[in-house]
Order: sequence, then C-alpha cells, then structure tokens
Amino acid sequence: MAYISSIRNAAAEPYLATVDGWPINLPTLDKAIFRIVAYARQRRGFTVFTLNLDHLVKLRTIAAFREAYRTADLVTADGAPIALLSRLQTPGVERTTGADMFIPLAQAAALTNLPVYLFGSQPSVLDKAKDVRDRATSGSIAIAGLSSPSAEFDPEGAEADEAIETIKASGAQICFVMLGAPKQEVFAARAVARGCTAGFICVGAAADFVAGAQVRAPKAFQQLGLEWAWRLASNPRRLGRRYAECARVLFDVAVITPLRAKIQDRRI
Repeated sequence: MAYISSIRNAAAEPYLATVDGWPINLPTLDKAIFRIVAYARQRRGFTVFTLNLDHLVKLRTIAAFREAYRTADLVTADGAPIALLSRLQTPGVERTTGADMFIPLAQAAALTNLPVYLFGSQPSVLDKAKDVRDRATSGSIAIAGLSSPSAEFDPEGAEADEAIETIKASGAQICFVMLGAPKQEVFAARAVARGCTAGFICVGAAADFVAGAQVRAPKAFQQLGLEWAWRLASNPRRLGRRYAECARVLFDVAVITPLRAKIQDRRI
C-alpha cells in the first residue's frame, strides 16, 4: 500500500451515506487504513468508530454516546445491514469492523513508523494480542504502551483522565481502544477533546479474537453477513435481547422511516 503524508482536514471528509441520521465516510477496509495512517501522521487527535446496529440502538438512548458520535472523524459501516443500507446510497461501501482493521492497521503502522498503544480488554489478552501482532509485523512495530482499565472504569471519570494522560505521554500516534460500546467511543472522544494527539481506533473485541479469548465466526459466516447468527448461537442468553432490539431498530430504519417519508411527500 502507498500512503500519503498529508491530507485535508477531517471535517472535509465527504459523507458517503447516513443511516438513521448517522454518517458513514469510509467505504472499505483499504480506504480506512489509508485514511487512518494519513491522519495519524499529521499528529492530530482523531477518532474512528464502526457504526453497527447495536450502536444505533444505543445512540437512541445514551446522550454521551450521541455526543461522541457527533465529533467522530472517521466512521465505517460495521455489520451487513449497515453496509447494505449505505450501498443503497453510495455503491461500493463494504462492511469494515474493528476486528477487520486491527492487524492490517498494525502492519501499516509498522511500515510507517507510527507508535501504537493498546488500551482496554484484560492484561493477559493484551499480552497475547501483542505477541500475535508482533509476529504479523515481524517485530517491527513500535509499542508505545498497553494498559487495561478496572472493571469499574468510567470513560468520563478520574481513571479515564489518568489513562488519557498516560497515552498522551507515551508518544503513541495510534491507540486501539477495546472497551466495547459506548465506553470506548465516549473515552476516545474525550481523549481527543483533552488534547491527545493520537488517533483513537475503537475496535471492540479485536484483541480477544486475535488472542483466542473469543472465537470469531468462520469466514463464510462473515462473508454472508451472518456473523450475528454465529454469535447468537454461541451465547443466546446474553445476546438474544440485544439482537431483538437491533432487529426492531433495523425494521424502523429500513421500512418504517422510508414509508413515513413517502407518506409525508404525498401530503406535500
């Protein structure tokens, strides 16, 4: 891959699509890696979120999550439904998850000498993920630091403030945040607001997948857009209610909202 040394301001990134009012401005994994590396080389703080159905559910109910998303610099389509709804507006938008970005972005960071920080998950998971990532980059990646927050971590609390200062002092230009939504997005937005010049890439359970702490769906399920089915079958008690809420929001976004808009247009 070729990477550029300077780019326009994040605010100039064009929207490719909006889903339930929230914009997507990164179409593919390759474009995501390209943009993230370019932004990181500018040494300016920025955030990268991956919009999925669970996020849409939470965005309707959690004010701090909405505020974080309003300041997001780069957003991918995470999940087959989000990617499909985006493609209806702009052809070529592909599903790009945080887990998809983790190793390719680490490799790109190694190639471009960008120091990386890992924040979130559990210490044992981070150690294993670091080993896997080091092998993937032939040990050429610069590790600025890694740390895991407590179980009571509040992304707007004192522990978060301390973590932000640690990351800031580390010299990291890319920080993988692995806390799960909405904590990771709220933390990332707050870190940038407090002057951190790293790029905060919210990648959820990426380290768990890489370290083998969780088993990701087989490639065939991912390619068919059925990763949710794999996860639901693996843990129906924990995920059943969440996916029911996701299905409800999807029906509202894909069916009810367009129907309501058509009815309003006819009245006008």
